[in-house]
Amino acid sequence: MRILLTGGAGFIGSHLIERLLGDGNRVICMDNFLTGSMKNIARFRDNERFEFIHHDVSRYIDVEPPVDYVMHFASPASPIDYLEHPIKTLKVGSLGTHNALGVAKKYKAKFFLASTSEVYGDPLVNPQPETYWGNVNPVGPRGVYDEAKRFSEALTLAYHRAHGIDTKIIRIFNTFGERMRHNDGRAVPNFIDQALKGEPMTVYGDGNQTRSFCYISDLVEGIIRLMNSNLNEPCNIGNPREMTLIEMAELIRKMTGSSSKIVFKALPENDPKVRRPDITKAREKLGWEPKVSIEESLGRTIEWFRENRQ
Repeated sequence: MRILLTGGAGFIGSHLIERLLGDGNRVICMDNFLTGSMKNIARFRDNERFEFIHHDVSRYIDVEPPVDYVMHFASPASPIDYLEHPIKTLKVGSLGTHNALGVAKKYKAKFFLASTSEVYGDPLVNPQPETYWGNVNPVGPRGVYDEAKRFSEALTLAYHRAHGIDTKIIRIFNTFGERMRHNDGRAVPNFIDQALKGEPMTVYGDGNQTRSFCYISDLVEGIIRLMNSNLNEPCNIGNPREMTLIEMAELIRKMTGSSSKIVFKALPENDPKVRRPDITKAREKLGWEPKVSIEESLGRTIEWFRENRQ
């Protein structure tokens, strides 16, 4: 297939390109480097099946045919990014999704939307199944990301129902691995970077809020299975193993051999108290579940951070 992948220079996007090229596809990577990096895609430049287009998907997208699949992964995804770029976050979720769907409609291509567990907001049920409608503050500081993704899901399914486009929607839960930015702002890269530098490890709130952490290779496998499936409605992909943030901080401190102290700061507004995917649908419909243990995946990620210190 010839696949248009928006946001391909990001953390997840670059790993996905690696897999798509490895499976024999042609990939058009589109990115404006708001949060992505040329370093992430430099390895693909000599591959004749790889193309790069520097473009902001919030503006009209013009690509030459054929396009067999449009995969929309463009968006700031870390709180520090979407709080710094609130309007651009809303635009890429709305205008960007509309433009990407327009390409799929024009070329009769399949469409894949990268959504997020953030559509569940600060959930009142745990774990969160795809049938849960969420508990989101639409006008809070995190609302720019939450509502952008909720709108993008609604628009994607509207195109499926109105135009018959074969759509896929993945709700990605916390994922980590190699090529994350040191200043990403999310828990795992923050903890690793601080531990390796011997700096205080910052935990927000009392650290008892929970998350589920999935390794990047497991996520990519879930993406591939979903894109080749007959599912059109949202599907959770994430690790159902639930950990508190203080547990994750202590595990990373132990694995890095760091003497960093754990310090506590105020919990950001609307920060979720729990986050854990119900992956029943992924297990039953895709035959997918995470394979790489937290300890093994952290070991690989810590090693990458050591080799790429800043």
